[in-house]
Amino acid sequence: MAKRKRLTPPFAASGPDTGSNIAYSETAGGISPGLPPKPRAPIAQVAGDAAAQSALEVLASEMHAARSEGRLVQSLPLEAISEDHMVRDRMGHDPTEMDSLKSSLSARGQQTPIEVVALEPGRFGLISGWRRLHALRALHEDTGEARYATIEALIKPVESVSDGYVAMVEENEIRANLSFYERAHLACAAARLGVFPTPARAVQKLFANATSVKRSKINSFVRLHEALGATLRFPEAIPEKLGLALVAALEGQAGFAARLTSALRKARPETAAAERATLEQALRALNPVSPAPRQEAAPGVFVEQRKGALVLSGKGVDDDLRRDLQAWLSARQVSHAK
Repeated sequence: MAKRKRLTPPFAASGPDTGSNIAYSETAGGISPGLPPKPRAPIAQVAGDAAAQSALEVLASEMHAARSEGRLVQSLPLEAISEDHMVRDRMGHDPTEMDSLKSSLSARGQQTPIEVVALEPGRFGLISGWRRLHALRALHEDTGEARYATIEALIKPVESVSDGYVAMVEENEIRANLSFYERAHLACAAARLGVFPTPARAVQKLFANATSVKRSKINSFVRLHEALGATLRFPEAIPEKLGLALVAALEGQAGFAARLTSALRKARPETAAAERATLEQALRALNPVSPAPRQEAAPGVFVEQRKGALVLSGKGVDDDLRRDLQAWLSARQVSHAK
């Protein structure tokens, strides 16, 4: 009987079988070895590589566009941020609000990126986010933790200095409760630096999205800044109504600016409230309250109103009237207390 010839599978000719080149298939009788997987056709491989390359190119293009358009949030070292390349619109900060911001950054991290402009390789100028930058600097100085050493930022494609000022104003008009004086101060500073030809033009460009009424008020505070900016110590705390009244007096009363400057230098107020009191007193001096004319309130009783006082005079003013008046005032006080 002829011997059967033993056949060797083609894939076994290259060496001992390690199982790495054998494909297995599951059958009814168990798992049995099968043929190795078929290699991909060259055209399919080329098409797949081309698709992957195209996807990478699209992603790279999108990343480049996001970076150049200022839409890509980047982590920058704190020391790489310069805040003095522009005059800031904010003239101060509330310590209580700053403490709240630091607590929020410590608990939740930075939620909103700041905006910067590239100045030179590795250096960036701050557009918006002054409070966040100062809060992170304080946290890093207090704790030394690495997580406070960088800040999330958008690098904006600012083409001119005026564009940078407009971007700063637009961001802070949304987030910051700036006073009218702070807005006016910024307009004057930008004009002084030559960014805009005049303060009025600066107000028009920087606050283009504000109402005409609001721009008019800012221009009024521009006049207040030009007249008293060198003398005022807490100008950002001047409320709208008081500021507009001061401007009206400056424009309508000859010599008022000189008198007010003298009063402020003499008073040397140490707080915003003290300075405001000096300003209000100067306004009252322009328009003193005229005493009300003397009137006969009852037979023989005349009433005259003076500053902080009512004066009763006449034959009818006696002890009986005093007692009746005291009883009436006591009853009136009890009634108001209820």
